Amino acid sequence: MDFSDSFSESPSESRSAPPPSAESSAAQEGDPARSRGGALRRRTLPEPPEPSHETPLQRWRRKIRRKTLRLVDWIINRLYRLISRIEKASPPEKRYFRVAIFGSSRIERDDETYRRVQDLAHRLSRIGCDIVTGGGPGLMTAANEGAREGAYRWGTRSFGLTILLPIEEQPNPFLDEVAEHKTFFSRLHQFIRLSHAYIVVDGGIGTTLEALMVWQLIQVRLLDTRPLIFVGPMWRGLRDWVERDIIASGLASRGDLSLPTWVDSMDEAVALVEQARDRFLARNEVLLPPPVDRSQGREEETHETAEAASG
Repeated sequence: MDFSDSFSESPSESRSAPPPSAESSAAQEGDPARSRGGALRRRTLPEPPEPSHETPLQRWRRKIRRKTLRLVDWIINRLYRLISRIEKASPPEKRYFRVAIFGSSRIERDDETYRRVQDLAHRLSRIGCDIVTGGGPGLMTAANEGAREGAYRWGTRSFGLTILLPIEEQPNPFLDEVAEHKTFFSRLHQFIRLSHAYIVVDGGIGTTLEALMVWQLIQVRLLDTRPLIFVGPMWRGLRDWVERDIIASGLASRGDLSLPTWVDSMDEAVALVEQARDRFLARNEVLLPPPVDRSQGREEETHETAEAASG
């Protein structure tokens, strides 16, 4: 089976351009990448020379291997297109406002940053936000733990998008829903699909990757209404580098630097998320249910237990 059609020109690319002028015809006369009508066409590279002393069986295996690899590439490309079409056809989430928290997996429980992220997730959960993390240790555990503590008010949920790595442990015990991924690509894709706001706390290479991916999608206007919030002084260095080496060199626009929001405190991050949540609820005409009052049930249970003990 020949899969050369999948790498050939599309019908729109093969249309002939208007007749070239005399000057352009002279310039294009010796250009093998142009057809007689002047339209650009794909340049065909010559086949690599066959290895010397290659037996017919070895030549057959080499060609089969090459065609198999082209088939795999073709299938993967079509699957990506199918995923994109399914995503566009699916209805958007209009009821639950979810916040993704990106952070390091190496920060321990006794660190001050751990307690601050735990409190951040607790406060976000109390104002009706679901929390989405990578489901692992470190600041991901802090966020999921804080979300669990604040969930009693609105019945919010805590999501973990895990990936099996030899350097990380199993999912943390504070998750309500777990989605296990085999690749970083699918995991990051679900992060973006599932969340309506993104908070970046202290982290390393993985946290930076996640934040920059969201930043780029905002830059190309695929995430227009979703805030990206960098929290803490460590991200000021990233901002300075982008401004000094990228924007100053003309590799990005000046306005791209203001697409994320850079804050120094968790209070500022909570205020920004609350504003985004209010816009989300107003845009989708969603009314939050009344808060779940579980304190009364706990008081009644304590009273019944005391009576049983006294009896």
